[in-house]
Amino acid sequence: MSIFDLNGKAAVITGGNGGIGLAMAKALVDAHCAVSIWGRNADKLQAAAKELGARGGNVHAVSCDVTDPHEVQRSFTAAVDRFGRIDGCFVNAGTGGGGRRSFLERTPEEWRRMFDVNLDAAFHVLQTAARHMVANAEAGRPGGRLVATSSIGALFGVARNEHYGASKAALNALIRALAVELARHGITANAILPGYSETEMTAGLFANEKFRDAVIPRIPMRRFGRVEDFGGIAVYLMSDASAYHTADCIVIDGGYSAY
Repeated sequence: MSIFDLNGKAAVITGGNGGIGLAMAKALVDAHCAVSIWGRNADKLQAAAKELGARGGNVHAVSCDVTDPHEVQRSFTAAVDRFGRIDGCFVNAGTGGGGRRSFLERTPEEWRRMFDVNLDAAFHVLQTAARHMVANAEAGRPGGRLVATSSIGALFGVARNEHYGASKAALNALIRALAVELARHGITANAILPGYSETEMTAGLFANEKFRDAVIPRIPMRRFGRVEDFGGIAVYLMSDASAYHTADCIVIDGGYSAY
């Protein structure tokens, strides 16, 4: 199905050295997309690059702290230098709250850190990518894909994790606004909202038997999400098949939010 063939296209994936980000990178590479994966853990980054390279991928690995706008600009420039242009940007790096502290005890530092990683960093990356894509459009090469990994935590009351839910809800609003503003350049913007999914970041939560027993009955698919569940949507959103699909918050949660 050539409409999903990403040959000749290149994407940036923040947090691409593990979890959902790496699963997206694998799917994109399998669809012949070149990828620039960004992460802070150098060992994980090199291991991920090696794994993607073994799949035949054209891989560019960059050590980057996305909360630093200067590092974001440096990393994006390096990716453009490597591939010539960037057609898609997956803002996947983020942090979770863990649900350990009551709102009554939330410190300003915890609140600020959550937004620094989940929203401010997304702003830096998305703005850098959007400027590049708009410049391409003005040069006669329209198009581009902006994709953010959000969460169903933006849709529900997440007790003891209100700062996480608030940061993801703000991210959804940002994506919708970009979709409207940038549509004239052929650029789409969408958010992916995973449900409860087993990743390195959620390992502590999923080790809690009481939590697992309470949540599984709420999921019609009767299982938690796996990172592999997000590869297909990454390929679709990167492909020509999604050219008219924008401003959406795409829920992938095994039916949790409908039950």
